[in-house]
Amino acid sequence: MTFKEQNPIYMQIAERICDEILQGRYPEGERLPSVREYAIEVEVNVNTLVRSYDWLSQNDIIFNRRGLGYFVVEGAAEHIREARRQDFFQHRLPEMLQTMQSLGISMQEVNARAETLQAGSPA
Repeated sequence: MTFKEQNPIYMQIAERICDEILQGRYPEGERLPSVREYAIEVEVNVNTLVRSYDWLSQNDIIFNRRGLGYFVVEGAAEHIREARRQDFFQHRLPEMLQTMQSLGISMQEVNARAETLQAGSPA
């Protein structure tokens, strides 16, 4: 896994696991790879992975069954979507609107580009 400097590695791994839950790689109620297995997969120290799993546990996305491992919480995908929607509306959208204003980009231009992208044509 390639990491970016601006975010802690354990958070980038937690985000990746959230993405994988949303994509169905780890269905709700199913077991995640062990800490050691996943650490090997993403090529990080086990302690870093423990921090990722701890963060996911604290945010009700996964839970630990002592002696059995970590499992995806029922409703985790919806929880992830809602958290990401809130982040988008509170942080990303205001930044995007400010950038649009400074560049003189109208909502009509954005809508036209979005329709082109959704249709599968290059922008």
